[in-house]
Amino acid sequence: MEKEYFEEDEDLFVTITLEDDSEIECQVLTIFEVEEQDYIVLLSVEDEDDESGEGEVFIYRYSEDEEGNPGLDNIETEEEFNMVSEVFEQIMEDEEMEAEE
Repeated sequence: MEKEYFEEDEDLFVTITLEDDSEIECQVLTIFEVEEQDYIVLLSVEDEDDESGEGEVFIYRYSEDEEGNPGLDNIETEEEFNMVSEVFEQIMEDEEMEAEE
């Protein structure tokens, strides 16, 4: 189910522009497929002063054009977001279980 677009031990960072034209530096957590659509999960690394130590998580539809350039699109419906969030949570749970073994 999970696609490998980059080496597992490699940290990949991207800058995204939000609707208010502000830019945020994010780490790519994973890219995975649900119902023939790819999704990307990004973790904000901007808030390093945040006492919780946790950044904001963004989930987008992910695609690549014919030349391999990445593209992000917003998830349009709450139903789609909930479905994708559940799959992402399962991926994270599976990774935690593998790390404990």
